[in-house]
Amino acid sequence: MKKAKSHFPRIKSIAYEGPGTKNPLAFRHYNADEVVDGKTMAAHLRFSVAYWHAFRGTGADPFGPGTIQRPWEKGTDAMSIAKTRMDAAFEFFQKLGVPFYCFHDRDIAPEGRTLAESNRNLDQLVAHAKGHQKATGVKLLWGTANLFSNRRYMCGAATNPDAHVFAYAAAQVKKALDVTQALGGQNYVFWGGREGYETLLNTNLKREQAHLAAFLHMAVDYAKSIGFKGQFLIEPKPKEPTKHQYDFDVASGIAFLRTHGLEPHFKFNIETNHATLAGHSFQHEIETAAAHGLLGSIDANAGDELLGWDTDQFNTNVKELTLAMVSILRAGGLGSGGLNFDAKLRRPSIDPEDLFHAHIGGMDAYALAFKLARRILADGQFAGFLKERYASYDTGFGRDIAKRRVGFRELNRLVLTKLGEPTPRSGKQEYLENLLNTYLHG
Repeated sequence: MKKAKSHFPRIKSIAYEGPGTKNPLAFRHYNADEVVDGKTMAAHLRFSVAYWHAFRGTGADPFGPGTIQRPWEKGTDAMSIAKTRMDAAFEFFQKLGVPFYCFHDRDIAPEGRTLAESNRNLDQLVAHAKGHQKATGVKLLWGTANLFSNRRYMCGAATNPDAHVFAYAAAQVKKALDVTQALGGQNYVFWGGREGYETLLNTNLKREQAHLAAFLHMAVDYAKSIGFKGQFLIEPKPKEPTKHQYDFDVASGIAFLRTHGLEPHFKFNIETNHATLAGHSFQHEIETAAAHGLLGSIDANAGDELLGWDTDQFNTNVKELTLAMVSILRAGGLGSGGLNFDAKLRRPSIDPEDLFHAHIGGMDAYALAFKLARRILADGQFAGFLKERYASYDTGFGRDIAKRRVGFRELNRLVLTKLGEPTPRSGKQEYLENLLNTYLHG
């Protein structure tokens, strides 16, 4: 590919310089080439940049238009701008040193007046992306379709009461799957951006959920027909933008998948900010998915506890991330998934360099959390405490309970004749919180 002019001329490739560095454009904890347990840190963490926030984000919020004005957005021809934007994106990916990126179909190519025109636009940008992927080695972690921005999707896509909209959404996802396949995408994400309802006065909830299940079965069937080997992911999100989202959290997602026979085909892409909007911790959602063998990938961001919407901030909370990494590592990692920075700059962060500062901070925080989590797991103190706390289920009548060898009659007889009153034992939460702090601050 012909070398284009630099869009970040003042930025060199971001290098690892260690914890003592004072360079704000260097990694303190993330050493991509460091080998840990036979794999590089890059292979463990599988960082990805979200195209929509990093290169389509404008700083707009519910109270005002965008503040971020990028030099590569100049011009009147939408396709030319899209190609220049992609040139800037891949320069950013390469200088930052991330192995992956993610996008919605409408992130990389402008929507046309018809679906056919949109598809032609997408084909041109996919060809452009192929060239960049080959030149840089950056890969597509996952693709998806934007089924929430256009006016046609104001009442949902797969759950829309109009079958015409359902059909249009199916056609759009078909193309997005084709594109993800063409670019070697390792996963495909479904996020029900408007799959929910505002009022039951105009909603048949049971029918809408059945239509959503039918849509996902169609996607599974089509993926098989084109030989797509990537993992399908569901990304739960409560509240926004509809009042009652059908994909509220991991637990409701599991129930939906099992009810409709979809569980064998899907895992979960868990976002930190979505977890907290659902009233859960990030670690809770990871543990819930992992307990059922359905942990797939992570959208790495954070919300603001003082705000009630999806603020998508870069997460530098090492305590929260360490707990998350403990659960991820205990589950065996993310497989074909990764840590995708579905996070955006704050409204006043208008310099191109701010993109680097934000991602460096996020990558370093996760890398430090990864190291701390490995220490916690290697030391085994938390694991030992849990093993001892549940030890009564490993022998005797406790083991019989776990293996369902006894029932109420047998346990009733046992309590009346032998066991008597239980002796309560401390959960030692304060001790465990102090122990965690010895890793975080010791």
